[in-house]
Amino acid sequence: MNTINEIKPAEGKLGILIVGINGAVATTLIAGIMAVRNEKALPIGSLTQMGTMERGYNGSAERVQLKDVLPLASLNDIVFGGWDIRLQNCAAAAEEARVLDDRDLRTISDELSAIVPMKAVFDQRYVKNLSGTWVKQADTKEEYAELLRDDIRNFQRDMQVDRMLVFWCGSTEAFTPECDVHLTLASFTEGLKENHPSIAPSMIYAYAALMEGVPFINGAPNLTTDIPALMQLAVERGLPIAGKDFKTGQTLIKTVIAPMLKARLLGLNGWFSTNILGNRDGEVLDDPESFRTKEESKLNVLEGILDSELYPSLYGKYMHKVRINYYPPRGDNKEGWDSIDIFGWMGYSMQIKVDFLCRDSILAAPVALDLILFTDLARRAGMSGVQDWLSFYFKSPMHERGVKAIFDLFEEEANLYAVLQTLADVHSAKNVEVA
Repeated sequence: MNTINEIKPAEGKLGILIVGINGAVATTLIAGIMAVRNEKALPIGSLTQMGTMERGYNGSAERVQLKDVLPLASLNDIVFGGWDIRLQNCAAAAEEARVLDDRDLRTISDELSAIVPMKAVFDQRYVKNLSGTWVKQADTKEEYAELLRDDIRNFQRDMQVDRMLVFWCGSTEAFTPECDVHLTLASFTEGLKENHPSIAPSMIYAYAALMEGVPFINGAPNLTTDIPALMQLAVERGLPIAGKDFKTGQTLIKTVIAPMLKARLLGLNGWFSTNILGNRDGEVLDDPESFRTKEESKLNVLEGILDSELYPSLYGKYMHKVRINYYPPRGDNKEGWDSIDIFGWMGYSMQIKVDFLCRDSILAAPVALDLILFTDLARRAGMSGVQDWLSFYFKSPMHERGVKAIFDLFEEEANLYAVLQTLADVHSAKNVEVA
């Protein structure tokens, strides 16, 4: 239990260090925030900027904007920096990603150009289809962690930020099963010294951030802060952590349709999902080991929503297949196609077809913004460890060991707003306890 007695005010600058800052998601996020600050765009899709909730008691409830009842950081106070495997300023990277039109980038070009990445920690064994040209050199993973800690300290000093957060928006790493080196902080730190092969770059970033007293968010499906060693470190340092894998396109649809089937007790014979996309994420996922990591994240969703033990005749034998195809002409405009075979009264079969032509980074950017502001809020409220109330935003949400993850979008939404109500109460000078 975290006893929340107060929420510290969002004073001063909030520094956001993004791993993979030249990627499509990061540049779309940064460019969008700059456009909103300059009143050139609306923050569509962001609960922190446009969301409302009901406040008031005894028949006097009213809808109010979240940002009016929660002490969220202002967009004007956010400062960006980060790491990437390519030396390229964010303006050039955003133009290359081709998510945003030239007319939108033109008005913020100077601001974007000023953001240049620091050298990244990179190991091609974890991302086989990419090669890094702007990378750090060190003999051990412990030394890499120290170099990242130096980067964090230098950024905080040079940019004069008061609070910080590190956000993994990097590529999906090759599948890494949990093993002994991940189980305790002692075994993990020893593994850093010995260059243990099961300590991935994302774990090094997370370790460096937490050791510097900085919260960490994982936007990819990698095994990262969900290992016991880093979960322990987050609690010991009093820091919130959240993840993993943005819930944006096809999986967002899946977490809406599957609860409908369960609510109406309609059976499922099979669910086939395929995606085509042509951005750097698609290129990375063209490698079988990186795809396996993503596949694990996507496959968990149906298992977490449909209760095969309670309804074996409805959900005990369905087939679930997921495919991702790299198709460069499509760029960031992803297409997710689902063919769903269901059955109803007396076992008669039916089908649902969904073809979602979405823009991957356009959906991910407001998710990233909300996670940044809510995680910063959690830090100022003294909330540490896994922030499972942020499951609403993730495909494979982190949770404490022994606790069942929730995948149903509407249950996740209810949990999110329950915590936000609690935080709003605390901000109104009420002392309460939250799990």
